[in-house]
Amino acid sequence: MTDTVAHHETAHAIEQEAAAPAASQPVDVEAAVLAIGDRARVASRAVGRANRASKDRALRAIGAALKENEARILAANERDLEAGRENGTSKALLDRLALTPARIDGLVSALENLAGLPDPVGNVVRGQTLPNGLRMRQVNVPMGVVAAIYEARPNVTVDIAGLALKSGNAVILRGGSAAANTNRELVAVLRDTLVEVGLPADAVQTVDDYGRAGAEVLMKARGRVDVLIPRGGRDLIQNVVLNSTVPVIETGEGNVHIFVDESADEAMAVEILLNAKTQRPSVCNTVETLLVHSKSTVLPALAHALAERGVRLHVDGRSMDALPAGVEAVAATDVDWATEYMDLDLAVATVDSIDEALEHIRRWSTGHTEAIITNDLRNAERFIAEIDSAAVIVNASTRFTDGGELGLGAEVGISTQKLHARGPMGLTELTTTKWIVQGEGQVRA
Repeated sequence: MTDTVAHHETAHAIEQEAAAPAASQPVDVEAAVLAIGDRARVASRAVGRANRASKDRALRAIGAALKENEARILAANERDLEAGRENGTSKALLDRLALTPARIDGLVSALENLAGLPDPVGNVVRGQTLPNGLRMRQVNVPMGVVAAIYEARPNVTVDIAGLALKSGNAVILRGGSAAANTNRELVAVLRDTLVEVGLPADAVQTVDDYGRAGAEVLMKARGRVDVLIPRGGRDLIQNVVLNSTVPVIETGEGNVHIFVDESADEAMAVEILLNAKTQRPSVCNTVETLLVHSKSTVLPALAHALAERGVRLHVDGRSMDALPAGVEAVAATDVDWATEYMDLDLAVATVDSIDEALEHIRRWSTGHTEAIITNDLRNAERFIAEIDSAAVIVNASTRFTDGGELGLGAEVGISTQKLHARGPMGLTELTTTKWIVQGEGQVRA
């Protein structure tokens, strides 16, 4: 039996298993999900003990399996996309849902990058020998069982599984109904490959078969799940944050700003804005609001370039007056300043100073990413010092707020909170620490 045929039969068996509950008797969802948590706990111990060589071999094997099964994965993804189109799913959501050969190549590359990174497990955070002779050190150790709830993002299935594996964790996934077919294939590939390399299949599991009810049980599986990470729109994230009893790392929405200072170079500003808005508008590090200094002369060029790329401008009164002939726009309201469009829309405001820009960002920012385009070093330093967001960027696109781009290999999400992890979360953010104290009979006085 070839690997491809074996995988086909495994995937088919999973599909039959998913369909079985409806054909027989009702499933006790709580018991089923908690059992998944128990199996993940057992698997986490095996993965946590695995050495770097074993984990890196698994990551590379997963990448090879994704390419080997690419046709089947893309066929499943097309079924999800077709269902999305029939249901009137927005273009932005369809873009997040879509896999292509190039995007699968990107996942394989991310897995290869992860394999090339140092193993965070066992890293010594600090250590010393105390005056009484005790030797102490604080080291990174796996979280244990990591869960993720996300929507219409099948790439997250692979990214989170890869990061969890490298950091010594088991993972439980809830990928949402929009990507059900794609995620079923991906999870099957992941589990089959883990077995082939001698690691437990239960290091990667999903509760997708149990729908929203399964997600609700997962959110309350305290003691079985060590940390839960939501990725998606505001409604999903807030539902998880407000209703979970499991510890949550909040990945927030990205109402991202770029401030064009009066000293900004026009060509640089145009290139950065086009990249930040149009390269992939459906993701959270895309710019949503442009602030332009009233003494800058770059707004007409920016507006013209953005309009040529199909960007719909939502502008305040002064920005409307500065638009060149032929560039259409609509009047902005407070709703626009608060909106994460995740589409080819951009809010534009004119400000008279860096103080006014900072005040606007403080009022409307979600704490994700803010950028300044400037040739004034003092303004750049002030922007860095006074912006309280997870990422602050000077003279570059906001699209760089990304784990892969920042050398993390991949990311679980981008945290907008301040406890434990902030910004793109990679391997280290999926570990906690343990204190190790070694002595020779010392007792406390």
